[in-house]
Amino acid sequence: MAAKTVGIAVADDLRPALDEVVEHFGHGNRSEFLRLAVRDYQGRLRLERLHALREEARSERGGRVYTSDEVLDLIRETAAS
Repeated sequence: MAAKTVGIAVADDLRPALDEVVEHFGHGNRSEFLRLAVRDYQGRLRLERLHALREEARSERGGRVYTSDEVLDLIRETAAS
């Protein structure tokens, strides 16, 4: 894996908390902890986007909730046109 060193400033009062989470989640490795944190927040970002899309679709449909069969029918109709 190609990697680049990145400097990050951490306030003195936050250092004990950082050390604690690095020890637990990163097994004492700050780089591993940061990789895990980035992946976690990336997943959260995707989930937020998915929720926003769901709410947008729900709004476009007037709040109506469709069954799985109705969704499949809509997909088939769209694919056929």
